[in-house]
Amino acid sequence: MAPSGPRSIKRGCQRVLYWIPVLFIALIVAWSYYAYVLQLCIESIEDTGEKVVYLLVYHVIFIMFVWAYWQTIFTKPMNPLKEFQLSHSDKELLEREDRGESQQEILRRIAKDLPIYTRTNSGAIRFCDRCQLLKPDRCHHCSVCDKCILKMDHHCPWVNNCVGFSNYKFFMLFLAYSLLYCLFITATDLQYFIKFWTKGLPDTQAKFHILFLFFSASMFSISLASLFVYHCWLVYKNRSTLEAVRAPVFRHGTDKNGFSLGFTKNFLQVFGDEAKYWPVPIFSSLGDGCSFPTCLVNLDPEQPSSPSGSSSASKSAGQGRQFPSKPLRESQSRLLTSTPSWSENEGAGDKDKKGANQKCLRCPPPCLCLSEHGIMVVTSLSFAIMQPAPASVTWLDRQAVHRNHEFPHELSWNMLLLSESQVDGKMEIAFQSSAFL
Repeated sequence: MAPSGPRSIKRGCQRVLYWIPVLFIALIVAWSYYAYVLQLCIESIEDTGEKVVYLLVYHVIFIMFVWAYWQTIFTKPMNPLKEFQLSHSDKELLEREDRGESQQEILRRIAKDLPIYTRTNSGAIRFCDRCQLLKPDRCHHCSVCDKCILKMDHHCPWVNNCVGFSNYKFFMLFLAYSLLYCLFITATDLQYFIKFWTKGLPDTQAKFHILFLFFSASMFSISLASLFVYHCWLVYKNRSTLEAVRAPVFRHGTDKNGFSLGFTKNFLQVFGDEAKYWPVPIFSSLGDGCSFPTCLVNLDPEQPSSPSGSSSASKSAGQGRQFPSKPLRESQSRLLTSTPSWSENEGAGDKDKKGANQKCLRCPPPCLCLSEHGIMVVTSLSFAIMQPAPASVTWLDRQAVHRNHEFPHELSWNMLLLSESQVDGKMEIAFQSSAFL
């Protein structure tokens, strides 16, 4: 127990030191407010209309900038839910096993009922020794916070916080509004900065504030622009900073685009599906942070064959969340095991029907009421794996896709060919399908 005292003192000193970058940013922002509002707008600008417009626009940007910065700093990172933590009996069982393979068997048994699809580089289950839990997809342990953080992007010293699932939207807005803040100051201060060199400004204290305000805002604009563009690219690709450095590993191998669903869906995953909340630092991201839809179609034999196990886990995981419950009900990637078949004769009979290769998921097949439900499923993705290409397809049981019959207007499908055989001159193909938004 003796070392606990020095360790706690050291930890306390580290916490104080971690706030120094935040304090530095706060002082810079406070000085910029004084220099722009008092020294530039009130004392240096003579035109009243120009002064009022500058002050109004400045304060709108300033409020949004400070609000986003505050949210990024003081929003606590989300940690894995209790379903991912080992029970007391599992901990004892894991400690008794000396061999790594035996421990992996235990972890694989526990992970079987959890929505975990990523692995370590060696193909093992991702397990955190310090937190004693199975890491959800995109979750990493932060050495500074000493916790596992959901969808961890990086630990940012300028906000003294981990940027992850709970505050990544706030971080993006912080970058956007801080860049806009600096660009606005640079643009409106430019003409007075020129007057400084042409000696068009009176020799007062304000001229030096105007000079350094222009230099600092323009320099910060360059650095913020590069950082903001980089994170926009990450959102476009649906990657975190850690995943950009080291691609996630799935059972079939490394896949840097494993979580990418296309730009629109990637954007909505971070900013939410309600446009009115996009520019506001209010949490609106989709999902629970523990499971993410993927574009993978490879069958994982260690995962449950039906979504029932995952659904129960997700339902219990929703209890005690720190944020509004907005699960990815349309985008939880599920590996389905139904094995419908294609046949040439069946396709010939459906050619005369409207949209023979488009089926509605709300009604039992065959159903072609696209005009009523407005739902279209494009099957051309599956044709590339078939010779000859079939004219129609019998879709999976609708219950396997959505239990609550709330079907999206746009559904993406990927097909994995499992087997093909010739039966009575007809080609029958069994496939595994994964649906996601």
